[in-house]
Amino acid sequence: MELIALILQPASPAGSRRPAVFLDRDGVLNENRADYVRTWEQVAFLPGVFQAMQRLAASPFVVVVVTNQSAVGRGLMSAETLAAINQGIVREVQQAGGRIDAVYACPHTPADGCACRKPQPGMLLAAAQALHIDLARSYLVGDAVSDMEAGLAVGCQPVLVRTGRGTKQIARLAVGGLIGTPVVADLVAAVTWILSREEHAEWLMP
Repeated sequence: MELIALILQPASPAGSRRPAVFLDRDGVLNENRADYVRTWEQVAFLPGVFQAMQRLAASPFVVVVVTNQSAVGRGLMSAETLAAINQGIVREVQQAGGRIDAVYACPHTPADGCACRKPQPGMLLAAAQALHIDLARSYLVGDAVSDMEAGLAVGCQPVLVRTGRGTKQIARLAVGGLIGTPVVADLVAAVTWILSREEHAEWLMP
């Protein structure tokens, strides 16, 4: 089973690398479910997500979703169903005025020992290569310590949201040596934090 990728935007011109905002899916864009999001009917967008995605769409950031989806590897959902769900999320975000440039999904279980399941950085590395992303100037927004670790592994700035599993994961930041990781309420707050931090960056200015 291979990494499942949906690339919607062309890469930057050769020799040009842009920063990205990487987003976990379940718990950041839509509600997390203990029994996995296995059908389109189970997708419930979190409050403020469309507003946040509109703001990212207006920025120069590449917007990439990176999501662990072991329900495929566990035989609970087909790769085709996962792809359809991801396409539906992209469609809804676009219709609301947002933008997602690519979606990368790891279908493997923890026992598979793959290089793409977070906290491993395989999805970020694949996106960086395909879309010419400058990882050192990029961000990763997630609701789990594994997201934070994946971001740090490639030099991204991680941001933890309290939605999804986030609130319960805060205590694990210290255990994982991640003290100092920004913790914000939700994706709206994360995007505000990122854009405020980049406010004076020359590359971001119009």
